[in-house]
Amino acid sequence: MTFDELKEKAHALPLKPGVYIMQNAANEVIYVGKAKALKNRVSQYFAHLASHTEKTRAMVSAIDHFDVIVVGSEFEALVLECALIKRHQPKYNILLKDAKGYPYLRLSVKEEYPRFSVVNRAAEDGARYFGPYGSRGATFAIVDSLLETFRLPSCSRKFPRDIGKGRPCLNYHMGKCDGYCRREMDQSRYREAMEQIVRLLEGKGGEVVDELTAEMEREAEALRFERAAALRDRIRSVELLSQRQRAVGRLADTDVVGYFRGQAKSCFVVLHFADGELAAKDMELVETPVEGEEAEAVSALVSQYYTARGESPRTILLPCELPDEVPLARLLSQQAGRRVELLTPQRGAKLDLIRLAHTNAVEEVERATTREERQSKLMEALGKLCALETPPRRLESYDISNQGAEDMVASMVVYEDGRPKRGDYRRFALKDMDGPNDYAAMEQVLTRRFRRYLDGDENFGALPDLLLIDGGAEHAQVAASVEARLGLHIPVFGMVKDDRHRTRGLVTPTGQELGLQRIPALFALIGQIQEETHRFAITFHRQRQAKRVRGSALDAIPGVGERRRAMLLRQFKSVKNIKAASVEELEAAVDRRTAQAVYDHFHADPRGETASTKEE
Repeated sequence: MTFDELKEKAHALPLKPGVYIMQNAANEVIYVGKAKALKNRVSQYFAHLASHTEKTRAMVSAIDHFDVIVVGSEFEALVLECALIKRHQPKYNILLKDAKGYPYLRLSVKEEYPRFSVVNRAAEDGARYFGPYGSRGATFAIVDSLLETFRLPSCSRKFPRDIGKGRPCLNYHMGKCDGYCRREMDQSRYREAMEQIVRLLEGKGGEVVDELTAEMEREAEALRFERAAALRDRIRSVELLSQRQRAVGRLADTDVVGYFRGQAKSCFVVLHFADGELAAKDMELVETPVEGEEAEAVSALVSQYYTARGESPRTILLPCELPDEVPLARLLSQQAGRRVELLTPQRGAKLDLIRLAHTNAVEEVERATTREERQSKLMEALGKLCALETPPRRLESYDISNQGAEDMVASMVVYEDGRPKRGDYRRFALKDMDGPNDYAAMEQVLTRRFRRYLDGDENFGALPDLLLIDGGAEHAQVAASVEARLGLHIPVFGMVKDDRHRTRGLVTPTGQELGLQRIPALFALIGQIQEETHRFAITFHRQRQAKRVRGSALDAIPGVGERRRAMLLRQFKSVKNIKAASVEELEAAVDRRTAQAVYDHFHADPRGETASTKEE
């Protein structure tokens, strides 16, 4: 379908709740969404394209056709959306890479040598299942501790197939396994240990401790002290395991959700609290949706996370209000068979928990993201925003500073791979200006800069991939006209500010504004570049003013040092006024001898100021 046909079809949709399914030319589902009113929501994709995020524009450009499913309510739309996303894993939806359920421990009791594994679902296959547990990491740790405590094999050997084949592994020699791969090992002890583990997992750890204590006492009476000491250590381990098993086995009564959107990756964190104590943490790194609303991302991740698990705590604390909070709470409550409450704390202890979850998300992202990845993703985002074929590597930014024609200066600041390259910064003193005119000044500066490049000047040997001008569309137009006159083709954008003189966005020479607020890292970078360019221009401007004062004719007068020069300028404000003053007037600032020397200097030389004050 053509774009106009898609737009017409969208306008013909009913004002009813439902789900829309976007597909490409290969009939692949690329996006699934829900809507309270299908006509309103779907029509938005095919209107005001400039206001869309880069991700949405890319998705719309890939749409060949779409289908809709009308349902009875927003709640039904949410349920259907979750099911379709899970089924199709669409490219443009925000997805958890691993939407596993709460873990179970599976014991293969039908085998001669039963073994443990961690699975996502309990099945009707004759095996024993324990759980569900609140954390996969903690569950795996429990399995490792159980095997080590009861000195059972954790290696990859299969029993009884591998009994007697090869020497025992390192775990046996380290005392972590009793070596069931040896022919002389009493194999009945394996089943006995497994039975004790099962009772421990069933919450009967006290019975296991009593049995082990009785056995320890028998071994001690028989003077087998080494075996008795081993049993004593096992009893201590079982007691600790019983406590840990209870902690891991409890499902949380409160979950705290954290989300952080980084430059290269994002992180979704869930802290599980049971009885007021932090019991476990789940987290998943997600390929960065560097654009889009936080609420949209959190909503998608929360619904996927809990619907996949089939269980939910009584309370879920969220970092922001979700657009579909009411139907989502209903879905999770229905799934859990009891009320599940979604809250967005605004103050107090619960808000502190949200901050804790956010801190965890930030730290995970920082740990997993290299500096190069952050800069690469940032330049990629900038390239997409500016419709460049490739991410820009070298950025050049220009600003004009003036307080009258004689003081006009300009700065050229260079960023390479998202970082300032100060060795390539350049400063310009404006020449032959009739008055303060930013547009004429910008034209002169860019003409001089690019002519130096065309003439082969090594100091201006590299062309930028992107040109940024401090100012609006008119400033960008000046830059574009200079490029056209010199036969250059460099993308150029103005950096516009809001009423508070803060960076607002980028603007093309034709006046189309590109918002940066949806991409926080890029918003910060452009703001930093604009401020750095302004700072560099202001610094040069002040240096020239100071040099003009310091480098005046006063320096050539015998007996006038820094202190007397400052006294004269403080009294008369300028060299021009000092030249016009009489000896008597000069004595108001300095002693008579110095005043006479100053007067004689200026009135003995009809040429006025000395050559040392002239500027190139």
